[in-house]
Amino acid sequence: MTALAPAPVASASGVSAPRRSQQARRRRLVSVALLMVVAAATLVLMLPILIIVFTAFKPVAEVNAYPPTLLPGQWTLDNFARIFTELPFARLIANSFVFAGGVTLFALVFDSLAAYALARLDFRGSRLLLIAIIASLMIPFQATLIPIYQLVSDLGWVNSYAGLIAPRAADAFGIFFLRQFFLSLPRDLDNAARIDGASELRIFRSIVLPNAVPALLTLGIFTFVNNWNDLLWPLVFTTDSEMGTVTSGLTLLTGPGGIIPQGVMMAGSLIAVLPLAILFLLIQRRFVESVGTSGLK
Repeated sequence: MTALAPAPVASASGVSAPRRSQQARRRRLVSVALLMVVAAATLVLMLPILIIVFTAFKPVAEVNAYPPTLLPGQWTLDNFARIFTELPFARLIANSFVFAGGVTLFALVFDSLAAYALARLDFRGSRLLLIAIIASLMIPFQATLIPIYQLVSDLGWVNSYAGLIAPRAADAFGIFFLRQFFLSLPRDLDNAARIDGASELRIFRSIVLPNAVPALLTLGIFTFVNNWNDLLWPLVFTTDSEMGTVTSGLTLLTGPGGIIPQGVMMAGSLIAVLPLAILFLLIQRRFVESVGTSGLK
């Protein structure tokens, strides 16, 4: 008489042990496949940055060699030395900080004030004003460049920080963005503060702004990065190389016949990227904390 094989033991959930093992193996395979896809996508996205980094450390002979190579055969710092000798690069970096930082600071102040008025105050013409602000987003920037330059020139602000910063001290997108965020905040605290006799400025400073930190940080990062990387604006409003920014200053490296020293250009681009990376690392934790706790305030 033959012995019967033991039946598969079912767990409390009704799933046998072999079946659970197959499901766990399948989940591991899916996780590994997703990890490989993410790694490949990350490598593709990082390839331009890797080219910039490695080219910045290559000597001229390797930069112009064919076929090109990714890794430098001989590492050198000559390109970084040349970027500071051929251009007033330290002054250009300082100008970029003043320009991008000044625009960001003024834009956050003026945009938040205008957004608060449109979101929290009821006054005649507010809807028409909002429509005009939204409509201005549809006007190409290039269409207003000549009139703005004429105004800046008449004021004598060409080749000055005022000419770079003042025309960008407020932004239609920033006003609309902050208005939509302010509308999502409950009005109960506002009304309670008004009953206690608080002014609109006190409500704006002590109640609305502390709850709008995530939106302000987001708008501040976008504004700073966009102005730091902007080429056309400083190129038009500055004719003196001492008043240019990093992006406009790198265009001065173009030699006769359009020859560009690629190694020097990549060294300057790498230096220009570092402040943005450092800024993001410094703000990232605060930004995440603000987003995570914004609903608890």
